[in-house]
Amino acid sequence: MLSSAENMVDDTIVVDGLCTHICRHGGKKIFLMGSDDTKIIRVEASGNIGSFSQETVNSIVEVKGILKEQRIDEAYLVDWETKLASQTAEKHGDDESGCVTEQKAQNEKPANTEQERIDNFRKRIAERNEKEGKNYLSFYFVEAIGYTIHVGE
Repeated sequence: MLSSAENMVDDTIVVDGLCTHICRHGGKKIFLMGSDDTKIIRVEASGNIGSFSQETVNSIVEVKGILKEQRIDEAYLVDWETKLASQTAEKHGDDESGCVTEQKAQNEKPANTEQERIDNFRKRIAERNEKEGKNYLSFYFVEAIGYTIHVGE
C-alpha cells in the first residue's frame, strides 16, 4: 500500500498490521507495522472513534479508513518554528524531539530537538526538489473510520 499511496489518496482502504505504538496524549494515533519495521503507517482516530483502546498495542489491528497525504513544505516548517518560539507547538513524545515512532514512520534521521527535525526536513525537501522538482515531502496516514483488534493472532 505504501508503495502506491500517491495514487490512493482520499480512497477508502482497509489495512492491517501489528500496532507497535499508541500515542499517550489522548490515544488518537496508533502506528501499524507491515511486513517489517521499515513499513510503518500512522493511523489517526476520526471523530466517530474518539480514541484507540490500549488493547491495540502489540495486537494485529485491521483499520478501515481514508488514506490521506500530509505535505511538509517550507510554509509548514515556518509555522512549526513560529509555534516552537511561542511555545504553542503540539507536544508529542517524552522529550524535546517528538514521538520516536512517528519519526521512524517518516524515515527521519535521529534528532535531539524539534528544531533539528525541522532542519533535517529542510535538507530532505531540498534533495527532493533537486531530484524530482517537488519542494515538499509527502507522508501518508490513514484517517480511521473503524477498526478491529484481532485477538490471539
